[in-house]
Amino acid sequence: MTTTTLAPRRTAAPDRPAGPHAAAHRRTRVLHWIAVHSLALALALFFVLPFVFVFLTSVMSDGQAMSGDLWPNSWHWSNYTTVFHTPGFLGWWRNSLMYALLGTVFTVCSSVPVAYALAKFRFRGRRTAMILVITTMMLPPQVIIIPMYLVWAQQFHLSGSLWPLIIPMAFGDACSIFLLRQFLLTIPQEYIESAKVDGCGEFRTLLKIVVPMAKPGIAAIALFQFFYCWNDYFGPQIYAAQNPGAWTLSYGLESFKSAHAVNWNLTMAATLLVMAPVIIVFFFAQKAFVEGVTLTGVKG
Repeated sequence: MTTTTLAPRRTAAPDRPAGPHAAAHRRTRVLHWIAVHSLALALALFFVLPFVFVFLTSVMSDGQAMSGDLWPNSWHWSNYTTVFHTPGFLGWWRNSLMYALLGTVFTVCSSVPVAYALAKFRFRGRRTAMILVITTMMLPPQVIIIPMYLVWAQQFHLSGSLWPLIIPMAFGDACSIFLLRQFLLTIPQEYIESAKVDGCGEFRTLLKIVVPMAKPGIAAIALFQFFYCWNDYFGPQIYAAQNPGAWTLSYGLESFKSAHAVNWNLTMAATLLVMAPVIIVFFFAQKAFVEGVTLTGVKG
């Protein structure tokens, strides 16, 4: 006769009450959450409050602006209409838009092929060419401004216009080439080789394969260039100062501020109108901008 040994039945251990260590851990997590969000809120206010101050001042009356009152007693939206009717303001707006759009298009169209060649072609002197591109980024524009001005003014007779600033962008931009080249290095070579096997030439491969895959990088350099052209003050001051009809918003705003030195509400309204396009463009394109800037440094 065999005997069966029954194993003792295990019973579930009762839940242990939370000890002092668990409570301390919860308190630490709560304090960490409060500290991080408080810091983020403080930084957000630090960046947002200047824009709020500019906006509130722009809708104040002449007597209330810069008087110590932080909130308008009455909202004067007509200040923006007054700024728009200022002689030359719409012309400055048109010139800035032309400068920014043409400069961005020329820079993108000229920088993409160069960056593609430096990233994917294998030729003698490629590293030297890349070093020369990086070297030009270190050269301040003030160093070459005098000979460049003499060439555009005396040889091409284009002083008093924005063309001396726009035309050079059709020959590439060193910073855009460098950033885009870094982005193109992340595109696998197999895609390009497959396109060539299918009979695509270099130009068609660039348009059909590389450009669609490089949209975040192209968007990043396009936004960089648009912001640079829109905010450029030094270039218009050198080439277009003698012709008020060619002034941009950045340069014309200085003249507006001098003419309305005591009308801070109008000055703030004009400042907000100058900043508005840049803020709107970045708001709608920030995803592509951040993605492009992030991926440009993935591979060297």
